[in-house]
Amino acid sequence: MTETAEKRKRANTGLAEPHGVSDVTRTTCVVVGGGPGGAVLALLLARKGVNVTLLEAHPDFDREFRGDTLHPSVMEIMDHLGLADRLLKLRHSKISNITIQTEEGPFSPIDLSRLKTKFPYVTVMPQTSFLELVTGEAKKYPNFRLVMGARVRELVEESGVVRGVSYEDEDGRHEVRAALTVGADGRGSRVRRLAGIEPIKTSPPMDVLWFRVPRKPGDTEGLVGRFGRGHIAIMLDRDDHWQAGYVIPKGTFPELRHEGIGELKRQFAELIPEFADRVEHLTDWRKVSLLSVESSRCPTWHRPGLLLIGDAAHVMSPVAGVGINYAVQDAVSAANILVGPLRESQGRLVALSEKQLAAVQRRRELPTRVIQAFQAQIQKNVLAPALGSNRPFSPPLLLRLLPKIPVLRDLPGRLIGYGVWTSRVEG
Repeated sequence: MTETAEKRKRANTGLAEPHGVSDVTRTTCVVVGGGPGGAVLALLLARKGVNVTLLEAHPDFDREFRGDTLHPSVMEIMDHLGLADRLLKLRHSKISNITIQTEEGPFSPIDLSRLKTKFPYVTVMPQTSFLELVTGEAKKYPNFRLVMGARVRELVEESGVVRGVSYEDEDGRHEVRAALTVGADGRGSRVRRLAGIEPIKTSPPMDVLWFRVPRKPGDTEGLVGRFGRGHIAIMLDRDDHWQAGYVIPKGTFPELRHEGIGELKRQFAELIPEFADRVEHLTDWRKVSLLSVESSRCPTWHRPGLLLIGDAAHVMSPVAGVGINYAVQDAVSAANILVGPLRESQGRLVALSEKQLAAVQRRRELPTRVIQAFQAQIQKNVLAPALGSNRPFSPPLLLRLLPKIPVLRDLPGRLIGYGVWTSRVEG
């Protein structure tokens, strides 16, 4: 629509020209947040002929220490879209089981290798690669538009209905109007705050310090967990390096930082002595990233014209690394449920009703509650006792028995790989 036509239409509807806005565009769905959930939703809608604009606040997708684990359910979704083979040609590693080292010896409570799927493993690859491939595929559709460096400032509302957003980029301030606005902008969601939706938070007992550790020939592959006396470390295989996660009791980072980077190196080397010589490159705290762990869930994920998905609707603990898994499944469910109403509204840009949007929350809330309850139990019964004691860590009896009971041993892998049930692309 030309600028003159847009002004005429606004005048006919009694709407004032937005102050300071250089241009107004229209689409059917605007997705705020170019993470896995937002990118996959935009691709799915574009494939179905829905006009969609994806706004990403950063100028590119290249950010370190983001979630990089694609679980079997996500790989099956990518396979349905014809993207799995292309993903697996990119640099990646595979994790089929999770082995935890303790002073009592190793044990593997989670094994995905027996899952009946083409992808019986967790695929570990830089999230940057995943997002570039998904958005690159979406760009093949003329009804898809990607705006990088787009920082959302306000929701556009009419009579209590969300009709789009205003955002800023290097060219100034813009407005995009849509029948549906989707907040997929992560745990610190600005869309959620602007909508006045408050999440219900819990208090996980830990935070995580992330940093890189050099990889050497002959190193084991996959994921390594190490429990010591009051300390926990997780090593994620990144092919050319290890991503080390050092788990600390909640709120103790200021004290550790005060003691100096040398204390972090000492504690880490004590827990994993075979990697002691590889932390010498940690010369200052700028090479360490703090993840303040939280877990929350919004009581409602929607308002008229607005839907939240992924971390914007429910922040996941890093336990089992399921965040991307659930964000993508949210996106698939949203696309399955809303593509029909979005097509119907495309000509008139009639905002979607709360009833239509509530169907997405109904579909995805139970799986979210179940996995968050599972994470809370692991935090309470495994992580908190391990972090709060200087005695040797001994896994809970049930955790030790699971791998030995045939009828139960595959349940953890199934829950982590798929959740309670899997969202599958329709059509």
